[in-house]
Amino acid sequence: MIQDIIDVFQLFIFSYSSLTMVIYVIMAVLSYKGIMLYRRKNREHYTQNVISSPLSPGISVIAPAYNEGLTIIDNVYALMHLNYPLYEVIIVNDGSTDDTLEKLVEHFELKEVDLPYNEKIKTKAVKRFFRSTNRAYEKLLVIDKENGKGKADASNAGINASKFDYFLCTDVDCILHEDTLSRLMRPILDEKSQSRLKDIQVIPDTGYIHVENNQRRVIAVGAPLRMINSSEVDNGVITRFKPPHKVLPRFQELEYIRAYLLSKMAWSSINCVPNVSGGLGLFDKHIAVKVGGYDPRSFAEDIDMVTRMSVYMIQNNHKYAIRYIPVSLCWTEGPQTFPVFSRQRVRWARGLIQIMLLHRHVLFNFKFKRLGLIVFPYNFLFEFLAPIFEVLGLLFYIYLIVIGAINWENTFTLLAFLYMFSVLVSSIAVLWDQLIERHYRKTSEVIGLCLTAFAEPFIYHPLIVFFSIKGYIQSMFRQKLVWGNMQRKGFTSQKSTVKNQA
Repeated sequence: MIQDIIDVFQLFIFSYSSLTMVIYVIMAVLSYKGIMLYRRKNREHYTQNVISSPLSPGISVIAPAYNEGLTIIDNVYALMHLNYPLYEVIIVNDGSTDDTLEKLVEHFELKEVDLPYNEKIKTKAVKRFFRSTNRAYEKLLVIDKENGKGKADASNAGINASKFDYFLCTDVDCILHEDTLSRLMRPILDEKSQSRLKDIQVIPDTGYIHVENNQRRVIAVGAPLRMINSSEVDNGVITRFKPPHKVLPRFQELEYIRAYLLSKMAWSSINCVPNVSGGLGLFDKHIAVKVGGYDPRSFAEDIDMVTRMSVYMIQNNHKYAIRYIPVSLCWTEGPQTFPVFSRQRVRWARGLIQIMLLHRHVLFNFKFKRLGLIVFPYNFLFEFLAPIFEVLGLLFYIYLIVIGAINWENTFTLLAFLYMFSVLVSSIAVLWDQLIERHYRKTSEVIGLCLTAFAEPFIYHPLIVFFSIKGYIQSMFRQKLVWGNMQRKGFTSQKSTVKNQA
């Protein structure tokens, strides 16, 4: 009887591992096709056309700020030097207790103004609006509001005050590529132009042209985020990209490259993107407002809003798409200490379980098409359950060792194969990243990042599993989530290495 249970569990572990690897291979193929298609279509003149065209849709760049006095000036400068014909920058001071607002007012010559404000999405009270008396900063709008205990409430206030049909949500400490807006807008313009060409039909023998309203609406666009730790920055512009020197950010850099280039690019190629990161996402404001914007109660407000937007489009029989592009456009500081990293990953784990419970009606539901039959099943089976299965597998093999029933040859063969597969997948992602846009100048930096993949399964991955299980347990016992605070060193006017002081 015990031997039968052992055989069944071993078969399950082998089958689950094999299926995971097959899915990664499929993702790699889809991602490669998507990247090659993007490279063929991506021409410099197209980006320049978007930048120079007065017909390009306006974009509201929304960046919440809480106690960012140390870095706020350089951060705002970076946001105001984007290459795009029509955009505004909305900084939402979310009840900062430091000198964030005072620095903004003084440096950008701000004065309080009356502004028509339609609270389409309920938020904490908005106190004041500020605009600059200097025409050089006419794009800038600063909102001062009561603290909403999270980014979601501040982002919603920014959405309420925005004047354009699209908004880009980012973190105020992020550094964006100067062509971020034009590159993110491209999939939206591409879809519109392709839909128009497909929908125009000439009716035979009449000379009339019939136009069908069959357009697929792009409701969100995302791009890879990267670690800025150890890179050189001058006045809000990255002058030299470097892989992070410290251990945790270095592993995160590898993880981000793999997740964005292999996973999200693959999902984008079949229109099954599960989420758009809160650090960098371009959204259709009309649809976002329809679903109530970001939920301040959510631990994963970005995934939650994208899910609700997708559900809304499906329930209303609207064709839609969520796109990812493979070009890195946003750089952010990654946690360098275990306490900060732990809080971040525990929150992500609790956010995932919250999403799966809140939207459980979508899972395996034919009514929700790809969202219910592909996206949510994958998140449930290979994101949510994966840490649980890994811990159970570890306990199972410890039990086999104790009772002397383990087959060492088969076990080592399986583990070695999984290990080499993991290293191969990560290395391919790094090389593809260099193929798309060579951020790292030195070959040694690329090789060093690939070598990091050899240590990841032994050091970094167990931490991810541990923090995921910790998050699940906290969620089960309804423990209060501690967000914590990430202090930052900030950027200087001279080239400096950005370091996390959390």
